[in-house]
Amino acid sequence: MEAEQSKKNIAVGRRKEAIARIRLIPGTGDITVNGSPFDKYFLRETDRIIVKQPLLITNNQAKFDVIANMSGGGLTGQAGALRLGISRALVSLDPNVKDILRKQGYLTRDPRAKERKKYGLKGARKRFQWTKR
Repeated sequence: MEAEQSKKNIAVGRRKEAIARIRLIPGTGDITVNGSPFDKYFLRETDRIIVKQPLLITNNQAKFDVIANMSGGGLTGQAGALRLGISRALVSLDPNVKDILRKQGYLTRDPRAKERKKYGLKGARKRFQWTKR
């Protein structure tokens, strides 16, 4: 059982409302998100770049396969959550890469979230139109 745990690594990444559960398995560099290929799931090039950043900076893009289960949020939030999950999984496999990833900001959770609606207002900050008469 311990040998199986050393082969694959599990981590969680979050951003806004998005949650990514990651399995990092030794392989050829394939990324699968919710059962579909990475390129088909993330249509924007910027989202693809964001996801690959931790693997590129640590020179692990061809060493590991990433299997991710995503839920919640939008595509950009999911890409950020996936980046955090991959970074955390890489650190748990090899603690030496922690300084590199920390310096780039890939281990910091983005704390921004949707602001709550306030009473007497239309949304979080938008007000109803003022009428003079």
